[in-house]
Amino acid sequence: QVQVVESGGGLVQAGGSLRLSCIVSGFNFLNAGMGWIRQAPGKEREAISCISRDGSITGYADSVKERYTFSWDIVKHTLNLRIRNVKPEDTGLYYCAAKGRWYCGLDQSQFDSWGRGTQVTVSS
Repeated sequence: QVQVVESGGGLVQAGGSLRLSCIVSGFNFLNAGMGWIRQAPGKEREAISCISRDGSITGYADSVKERYTFSWDIVKHTLNLRIRNVKPEDTGLYYCAAKGRWYCGLDQSQFDSWGRGTQVTVSS
């Protein structure tokens, strides 16, 4: 059974930095793709970042590409999303999601397994 667990959210002051982590278990990493999806208050859920199984390919939504970095520690089965210079518009519930086939894209419907999300709140 695939389990996806996010961590690292919380209250952060604007201008600071943040690292969200995602641990995946019960998953075949030989062919996989991972992504982060954000649900901002009052807005639709949006896929914001993706990474291929080997980390060689990453993708970002235009709204985050300047300040977000998605990386993959294959040995630890852990993914990290680093956010620099956080802004109030980064506030939201961040989901980590996995796809059991090679994939890197921003179509959230492609992801098979999702975590419960970690809340990020940015104060100005």
